[in-house]
Amino acid sequence: METQELHRGRLIDHLQLVVRDLPASQRFYGAIFDVLDIPLGGTGDDYFWADELFVSTAGSQAAQGALTGRHHLAFQARDRAAVDAFHRAALAAGGIDNGAPGERPYHPGYYAAFVLDPDGNNIEAVFHGDARRSAPSVHITF
Repeated sequence: METQELHRGRLIDHLQLVVRDLPASQRFYGAIFDVLDIPLGGTGDDYFWADELFVSTAGSQAAQGALTGRHHLAFQARDRAAVDAFHRAALAAGGIDNGAPGERPYHPGYYAAFVLDPDGNNIEAVFHGDARRSAPSVHITF
């Protein structure tokens, strides 16, 4: 896998999920990536990745032979409609509802939905409401 560009400057540098059924996970994450406008970065026989998320089988070199399971991962959504679309797409792609779209008490305007992926990881899409960013990310090319 050869990386030609990176986006850096956000809180999470990267996250790896080690899964039992890579095709099921790729269908699930592909569906939610489509509605959240997150491009798939690449695929291989035992992995796929997008932005800072790397998903692999236990047999991949990076996984060292162990399933991770039950993590929480939150994706940023551009608006409430994207959170709603994330929830519908995730359920249609085999996810299990873990919290329908709606406001949460974390801060004013926090609108989110939660689903469990095929390995039981808690996956969230969140729109933080009206806010200003200094930049979407730092874009690094090689």
